[in-house]
Amino acid sequence: MAISLYIHVPFCLRKCRYCDFVSYVYDPEAARRYRVALLREMALYHEHLSPQERVLKTIFIGGGTPTCLPQGELVAILEGCRRYFHWSSGVEVTVEANPGTVDLSGLKALYAAGVNRLSLGVQACSEHLLKLLGRVHSFSQAVEAVRLARRAGFGNLNLDLIFALPGQSLADWRKCLEEILILEPEHISAYALQLEEGTPLARAVASGSIPCCDEETELAMYREVINFLTARGYEHYEISNFARPGYRCRHNLSYWQYEPYLGLGPAAHSCLRGERFYNTSSLEEYRATLSSGKLPVAGREKLSLPLMMSETVFLALRLREGLDLEKFRARFGKNIEEVFGDQILKLKEAGLLEVCSGHLRLTPRGLPLANLVFQEFVLP
Repeated sequence: MAISLYIHVPFCLRKCRYCDFVSYVYDPEAARRYRVALLREMALYHEHLSPQERVLKTIFIGGGTPTCLPQGELVAILEGCRRYFHWSSGVEVTVEANPGTVDLSGLKALYAAGVNRLSLGVQACSEHLLKLLGRVHSFSQAVEAVRLARRAGFGNLNLDLIFALPGQSLADWRKCLEEILILEPEHISAYALQLEEGTPLARAVASGSIPCCDEETELAMYREVINFLTARGYEHYEISNFARPGYRCRHNLSYWQYEPYLGLGPAAHSCLRGERFYNTSSLEEYRATLSSGKLPVAGREKLSLPLMMSETVFLALRLREGLDLEKFRARFGKNIEEVFGDQILKLKEAGLLEVCSGHLRLTPRGLPLANLVFQEFVLP
């Protein structure tokens, strides 16, 4: 069975104020040694995986900021993917990029190397909010990055946005959506800000130096993006994701549909052969372990049948079409009511879940309360 591949590039020009991902300030020599280690990891998995598992249906290079690497380093990573894995026909290949870290030459090189989907971290449309987030780009640079991507040949662009920012009004958010639509992206991801513990932005909000967005405004912003984008031809296919017809992110769909994936790079996670495992987050340990000829796996978890059923449900509920009930029965040999009957009854009575066309899915009321719904299916 073909799998999806995720590659974590753990470097940024500067860490954003809201980010708690594993990343390091870019250093040319550290990046070179990372690339050498990454190719060793690919070679080891080439030996460990079956021929079927070496077939890739999607590739996603994320971070960090992959495009803070020199053009040659990123192309070498893609060449390694071709050397050690087989790219299936029509493979979706995504690279995350930040405006301000791309130019026409680099984008043309990525496109020529097989990248056919670019995900730009725009995040906000006002200079004030971009500065608040600690982003290194301006909105004008984001507009220019889209223009350059089109010139380089990209016909599949995603733009990432964050809402419910401190000091952001509903009018600000609506204006941002209007400006984003002018850029005509094929895909838009819109996430509410998560104040992760230990980040500078979370500390600033906790201290009272920056006001937190209230829940009512956050909910209004979420409803606004749904109404605004669906009225303009975008499919709201996942809680936070919108796509023109034919442009859903196939890589992320593999996660939500509980399909096998392999993660490479520091802190990358994998789900393969009924097991979940993850790499060390230490860049030095990652390199040292691979230099010794071993995989840099820091932990493993065997997936029990109850856990797989639980995760299958709440991951599928992220999708607007929801969980295919017949596929659940075919996979696990049980109707979902036999396993989660009490939870489903409770959530249906609360108006948060419904059954439609053979799928269990969130109701419009349940969408903004999705995390509460998911908790009902999480094993104690």
